Amino acid sequence: MKQKKTRLVFLLNIAYRAVDRWLENEGGGASALSAAQAGTMFYLAENDGALTGDVAAALNIGAPAMSGLANRLEQAGFLTRQRDEEDGRAIRLYQTDEGRLAAQRTKSALTALNFQLTDGFNEQEMEVVGRWLEALPKKLAIEGPRSSGQRLN
Repeated sequence: MKQKKTRLVFLLNIAYRAVDRWLENEGGGASALSAAQAGTMFYLAENDGALTGDVAAALNIGAPAMSGLANRLEQAGFLTRQRDEEDGRAIRLYQTDEGRLAAQRTKSALTALNFQLTDGFNEQEMEVVGRWLEALPKKLAIEGPRSSGQRLN
């Protein structure tokens, strides 16, 4: 059986831009959290006081990107940073009340978006889509410098 040629990279890029535009226009605009910011706040909702390295690992980003992300969230008043009591070199991140509210607003917007995205597809179809999307980071993993925390250019 011949498999239909699908331009997956092109379609992923178009879909990403559509979701990004929706988030910008319908998801709260300038006051909304970016995807990385939302990921951070959602992680902290379950792991308040997490080490920056643990948050970076959960988001699959490097230390420099995590540092900049934490800076922006702290400047926005969504989190605070504190040195770890046992290891003064380590930094822990804590949500503020304002950060919790921003995460809740974003979660509500994303729930509406997820409903819109899955409309017209049955549960089995969405399970396949979800499984495929979850497999992508593993399929595209690059061994070497990135695994040691360095970013590739």
